[in-house]
Amino acid sequence: MHAGFPDFRLGNVLATSFTGTLSERHGNAVERIPTPHRLIDWLTVNGLTVDSCTTAQLDLARELRESVHAAATAAATGDALPAAAVHVINDRSARGRAAAVLTPEGKRRWRLSSASSMEDALGVIAADAISIIAGERDGRLALCASPTCRAAFFDTSRSRTRKWCDMNTCGNRQKKARFHAGRRENPGPAE
Repeated sequence: MHAGFPDFRLGNVLATSFTGTLSERHGNAVERIPTPHRLIDWLTVNGLTVDSCTTAQLDLARELRESVHAAATAAATGDALPAAAVHVINDRSARGRAAAVLTPEGKRRWRLSSASSMEDALGVIAADAISIIAGERDGRLALCASPTCRAAFFDTSRSRTRKWCDMNTCGNRQKKARFHAGRRENPGPAE
């Protein structure tokens, strides 16, 4: 991993984790894949190892990220899916030629073709987005309750009432803010 960049916010769902490469969308936005090499790092961490990435491919990846975010947000709020976002997701999915393979441990992994591995990796992310937005997986799309984040995430909790995209970041930040607000309202006995 390359030092000097913000940490990745990794989740259990590939597509929504990918949208998390741009966080704090309604505050001071944090770009977590600012360079082509950083996108390679993110893909590697997520089991989609590619050899190279051009600036144009980084632009395609960011376009996919924003399309997945727009479609997932619309799905979470019950709005119509944006046609442009659907087009980008479908296009990236169709261009990929990755194959699902079974490991000896019984896990699914992706085998990327050597000719166009970046297209394959983006195709896997797009296909994952399609499966969650189409409701093919057990869970529900939701939006982070943090007013500065509002990231789309896939809630697989038993009650389907999760509020935060990531408890270690947004959830803790909101809990701290409530705690400090409560202390200001009720300062306690004076000494």
